[in-house]
Amino acid sequence: MPIEIEQFMCRSDNFGVLLHDTESGETALVDAPEERAILEAVARTGWQPTVILTTHHHGDHVEANLALKERYGLKIIGPRSEAAKIPGIDEQVDDGGSFDFAGHRVDVIETPGHTAGHVCYHFPDDKIAFTGDTLFALGCGRLFERKAPDMFASLEKLTAALPLDTSIHCGHEYTQANARFALTVDPTNSALKTRAEEIDALRADNRPTLPTTMALEMATNPFLRWHDPVIRRNLGMESASDVEVFAEIRKRKDIF
Repeated sequence: MPIEIEQFMCRSDNFGVLLHDTESGETALVDAPEERAILEAVARTGWQPTVILTTHHHGDHVEANLALKERYGLKIIGPRSEAAKIPGIDEQVDDGGSFDFAGHRVDVIETPGHTAGHVCYHFPDDKIAFTGDTLFALGCGRLFERKAPDMFASLEKLTAALPLDTSIHCGHEYTQANARFALTVDPTNSALKTRAEEIDALRADNRPTLPTTMALEMATNPFLRWHDPVIRRNLGMESASDVEVFAEIRKRKDIF
């Protein structure tokens, strides 16, 4: 049975996501940014969460862990290397591991950069991935606990692991700001210009910009396009290494 998805806003710009398997009745929550918004989503859908899939330890992703665990008795899954920082964690997962959610295979992809042990969750048979604060629509996470080469390697790993038709859900509604930045380094990209206009229209109507797809990100996200000769020329880095180009784009975004 396909997974049903309820995406909703938490806090000021976090996304919450409920995943529901209609056959078993099991429901997973990807991260737990805010108890109130999550309880409203549960009431709206009638889907009581049985497990939380934690991408990383930051407070805006684990704030409601303990309250939800007390309320529902759910299981909390998260990265082994950040287990000490994840409230209520029950099951620790590692890079390259897999587990089962209601008959759906879930692959764990460790993507250090934003945090030292961040993980993404890929449902290969359902063509869905949850990339937390590693890969955003038209962006990538800030480098708080690792350096640019680590995030570069993590993004390379995602491009290799996720087919182009994968539906991507990430942790924040940052897409409009990311589009404005992307146009400063890739201003002649027609696909990017069209996408930026579509994003402006969505946000003007208070609609979300997610999910995206891996194909769309490969075509328009500058943080995945370090190889593109036009971007390299715009940066004056035609002969630089891929990781040097990525690091420069991340540096420019930090001060944008």
